[in-house]
Amino acid sequence: MPRTLDPKLRKALADRIRFYNEMGVYDFYRREPSGLASSLSELVETVEEEQQESGDEMSPRKATAVAKAHAVEKSILEVLPSRPELGVSDPVKALRLIREDLGDCTRCALHKQGRKQIVFGVGNPNAELLFVGEGPGADEDEQGEPFVGRSGQLLTNMIKAMGLSREQVYIANIVKCRPPGNRAPEREESETCSPFLMRQIAAIKPKVVVALGATAAKGLLAMSAPMTQLRGRFYDFKPPGVRDPDWEGCKLAITYHPAFLLRDPRQKGEAWKDLQMVMRELGLKASKATT
Repeated sequence: MPRTLDPKLRKALADRIRFYNEMGVYDFYRREPSGLASSLSELVETVEEEQQESGDEMSPRKATAVAKAHAVEKSILEVLPSRPELGVSDPVKALRLIREDLGDCTRCALHKQGRKQIVFGVGNPNAELLFVGEGPGADEDEQGEPFVGRSGQLLTNMIKAMGLSREQVYIANIVKCRPPGNRAPEREESETCSPFLMRQIAAIKPKVVVALGATAAKGLLAMSAPMTQLRGRFYDFKPPGVRDPDWEGCKLAITYHPAFLLRDPRQKGEAWKDLQMVMRELGLKASKATT
């Protein structure tokens, strides 16, 4: 049965989370409370010892409350992950720090379900346009780069049609490990991996992000709706927890995933409309091959 928090405790936790968000910290991970009781006992003893030395009076109940507050705060501080890229203005260095922080990731079950390597992201760290897909496929898992298979070839052609080259944009995915059988990422997998994507976006600071498909749209906007309702408009987007006075966020557009377009080529015209909307926002002109 879910535990109901005391209203005062709920407010205190909300204030604490808001404080860390304002500092740019938004990734929180849950840990088992083992050891908390022993830490609490130690802190109670410490408080009581200090009490005796100072000669001040403090009831055991108050001493326990003080120690518990210290224990909770200590526990929170221990589990907050660092964001080493904070304060780094060079996106190349920031992305490198994020990649190092990701490491040989084992944070979700995908690492033991057949992945060969992590597919971090590729492209221009100073890109104005950033594409986000669903997850690596077999070719991507083999080569360590997103969108290099048939879907990647189509995406490359879509980028060229916009008057850009693949090297001018940045490409990433909601999850960085291949889901078995190319299935959609599960909720826990997406929620575990997406903070790294959000940090990548915050480091690059693009003008426009394009979500490729419903899974990417849901991962970025935390909303579920049919593609017919999601497409055709811009969303104001800023990665959660980002407090950067030099970047107000970006526009986010949603279009069909290239894999879907390969299955249903009739929708390529609709996808082109979405990309034209992005082009107008960025002041781009279509390549001669498409005019």
